[in-house]
Amino acid sequence: MANIKRDIRLRVYIAFLGMCIFGIAIIWRATALQIVSGPMLRERSSKEHTRIGTLQPERGNIYSEDGALLSSSVPVFDIYVDFASIHADTFKNHGMELAKELNKLFKDKTVNEYYTILSAQENKKTPSRYFLLKNDIRYDQYMAMRSFPIFKYGPNKGGFMADDIIKRTNPFGMLGNRMIGMYRQNSQSVGLEGSFNNVLSGQEGHRIEQKIAGGVWMPLDGSKIDPQNGKDIVTNIDVNTQDIAENALLNVLTKEEAAYGTCIVMETKTGKVKAMVNLGRQADGSYWEDYNYALTPIEPGSTFKINALMSAIDDGFVTIADKINASGGVAYFANQKMSDSHLGLGTISVEEAFSHSSNVACAKLIYNNYSKNPEAYLAHLQKMQIDKPTGIDIAGERKPRFSNAEDMFSNPASLAWLAIGYEVMVTPLRTCMVYNTIANNGVMMKPYIVKEVREFGKTVQTFEPTVVTEDVCKKETIEQLKQAAFAVVESGTGKALKNDVYTICGKTGTAQVADKGITYKDRVYHGSFVGFFPKENPLYTICVVIRTKKGANNYYGGQIALPVFKEVADRLYANSTAQHTALQKSEKVEPINKNYKGMSTNSMQLLQAYLQCFPTINSSNAYMSQTTDSNGNIVLSPLAIQKNIVPNVIGMGLRDALQLLENQELRVMPSGKGKIISQSIAAGSTILKGQIINITLE
Repeated sequence: MANIKRDIRLRVYIAFLGMCIFGIAIIWRATALQIVSGPMLRERSSKEHTRIGTLQPERGNIYSEDGALLSSSVPVFDIYVDFASIHADTFKNHGMELAKELNKLFKDKTVNEYYTILSAQENKKTPSRYFLLKNDIRYDQYMAMRSFPIFKYGPNKGGFMADDIIKRTNPFGMLGNRMIGMYRQNSQSVGLEGSFNNVLSGQEGHRIEQKIAGGVWMPLDGSKIDPQNGKDIVTNIDVNTQDIAENALLNVLTKEEAAYGTCIVMETKTGKVKAMVNLGRQADGSYWEDYNYALTPIEPGSTFKINALMSAIDDGFVTIADKINASGGVAYFANQKMSDSHLGLGTISVEEAFSHSSNVACAKLIYNNYSKNPEAYLAHLQKMQIDKPTGIDIAGERKPRFSNAEDMFSNPASLAWLAIGYEVMVTPLRTCMVYNTIANNGVMMKPYIVKEVREFGKTVQTFEPTVVTEDVCKKETIEQLKQAAFAVVESGTGKALKNDVYTICGKTGTAQVADKGITYKDRVYHGSFVGFFPKENPLYTICVVIRTKKGANNYYGGQIALPVFKEVADRLYANSTAQHTALQKSEKVEPINKNYKGMSTNSMQLLQAYLQCFPTINSSNAYMSQTTDSNGNIVLSPLAIQKNIVPNVIGMGLRDALQLLENQELRVMPSGKGKIISQSIAAGSTILKGQIINITLE
């Protein structure tokens, strides 16, 4: 009996010891996993099943000086469906209704096709938890879908889920597109979007996402930290001026089939860039804002001669009244031949040499006076900051370059070629800045585009005009340079600009191109014109540069660039009410007659179409009248315009509407593309000063 009890106890002890050992092993293993392998396993589990998702903030808007939207962030939505949360009876009763609503909204699939797609997901053994139904839909479409059958029950019962995505859009399309630019995270950013990215970008938000069946990442409710949206920037760009410059440049480029062109409009006294157009020819023959040519260095040609003239006058070698021998238009410098485009010029004044753009006379002026001391000439160029970028507040400006003194000692002809705008590479913006300095009486202003930064509609930072230097040359020199530039328009290569209304100073330029596989045999040129107006009190400086196609018949600056300058300058002067004292004394506009040849009925239709824009027309405030001239032509004349009346712009294109509304001193806020379908202020209403009108296009 005792033996039996001892045997039982032994077995119990052995079993208990085994259990203890097994328990200790479990505890040891759990401890080892927790302490030794735990961090690694937790990290692996976290990576495989949860992650921190990034939520991009809404990027700030870019506005023109007059409040028009140039670039904006538009929300679009990706729509997902959690079929596991939709009850079978709910789908059975309302699935076809949902398919009908989807068909009605998007019109991209039939009702049956939508129902088949939805049914296939609903009938799976394991229903889809995060099925992508639609992507990149608009906000109004998203709001409509929220009220659809089934979806109206929300994410928990209706399975409706949405991811919001921010996309960038330019309401004006091509207008100023390259100047506005783009921000690219993994490649070079350009334009205002690049240089002001830190202001526009805001701060990212976050959310926790969980991996579900099918490898889909679904956000967890309550884990979202909202992003902080970016600030807005307001530019100095005037939409009307930008539009004028773009159309003027586009017309010439299209006519000449040119490779590309740029047009810059700068406010003389401040350095504000009011317009910057860059158009390049595409493969299909159209033009697009594909590259910022205004910030790309080129050989400027004869527009650079203003620097040579400034140096020689400022150092006391000549005045514009002194005589110089142009040698018939042919001369040799260190055995290198130089010719004028127009041969036959003999002994003429320095002013005439400049106005007729004599290469030989200009080269002699610099070569004869600076060949033994080229550093003195280079010092003038450096004073005009030709060797530096302009420093404009926009990404993408490239550095200039030109020959140094050592090059000129080793090759004396370099000095002569540099005098006429070869062996130097400067941007069109720098050329514009040089002439703007002369227009501004020797005060060099830094060009800038951004006026202020706003947050929630309030200004948080402003940018003021910046004086770069005030002593580029003597005041007496400036006066002579203005007179020489005035002579270009009065009697020289720019005389096509001469008019009886306002005075213009400027310079034509033509440079033959040899770069990027193009040789002089290809006959590719840069034709340019840069100038300012009016001479007595300059308002704007405009620079136009056009690169021709190979073998172009028209390539002189006076042929291809001058017409662009003329159209822009004429329109700007006409719109500058400060220059027209007669308009300041009265609200009425003097009649300006235009002839429209044709039948009277056609002219009446034109008249009626115009008058329909203004619903309050009557005998006391009519806008146009119709008369017949001695040749039988119909003459339509604008009469006294009654201010402060909102016109009807529904059905118009954006450009026509902008001109009409802005002439009535309204601030226009457009949205959409196409024709105007609505306006926020009814036609015929009285306008309040500074009032904003929203117009919708479709």
